[in-house]
Amino acid sequence: MNRPANWSREEHILAFNLYSQIPFGTIHIHNPQIQRLAKLLGRSVGSVSYKLANFARLDPALLARGIRGATHGAEGEEEIWREFANDAESLAFESQRLMAQRLGEAVTDYSEVDARDLPKAGLEREAIVRLRVNQSFFRRRVLSAYSNRCCIRGLAVPALLTASHSVPWATDAANRLNPRNGLCLNTLHDRAFDRGLLWVDDDFVVHLSAKLRSGCMGEFGDAQWFCEFEGQLLRLPKKFGPDPTLLSLHALAARRANGN
Repeated sequence: MNRPANWSREEHILAFNLYSQIPFGTIHIHNPQIQRLAKLLGRSVGSVSYKLANFARLDPALLARGIRGATHGAEGEEEIWREFANDAESLAFESQRLMAQRLGEAVTDYSEVDARDLPKAGLEREAIVRLRVNQSFFRRRVLSAYSNRCCIRGLAVPALLTASHSVPWATDAANRLNPRNGLCLNTLHDRAFDRGLLWVDDDFVVHLSAKLRSGCMGEFGDAQWFCEFEGQLLRLPKKFGPDPTLLSLHALAARRANGN
């Protein structure tokens, strides 16, 4: 039986889920993840690849760089994009759950969430699972946007990379899962960024606090791994580029905390 020409809401969510988790330059028919989704949906690889490219036309960071993805799309992509903008936490979790269901996996396994310390059952477990699944979704989204490379150092070891929030998770619920509120940083630079010892202005230039700069001049040059990157431009991603306004909020808080 042939698949209907029109894509269902669930199929759009699954396509959005994959679009969110693979680098922009890998949207093509030879990508194994696209081939797997095509098999799960019973659609052609070309159709799925084109659907993912349709989502690219809605990414403001791509549009700002003159990259428009597919030139035509369907209302279904716009509906899912708007739905994520209005209720990111619900749609992110639903997309992970649906993908896990299609693969015959638990959502915690698909999301690579450690469930060993979770309560056995009940509302508390459900709330923690939802939180961790969404945090995993944010991490995958941000790391894939930067092609799994630290945007300061260029380190390409995923186990040592973190999706760092410009505006903290607890501070701005609306931007918790917004990939433009994230930077892909190695764990050391992430720690400095989180503590306000390092920030990035809205022109995407890296700055250090006086405390870190003084460390570069110490007997052992303790902060040398930071200082060589001061004044450097970020390695910007091909999609989900960082929001200058959110970076400015982080930079303002960091400067105030450090008296800069």
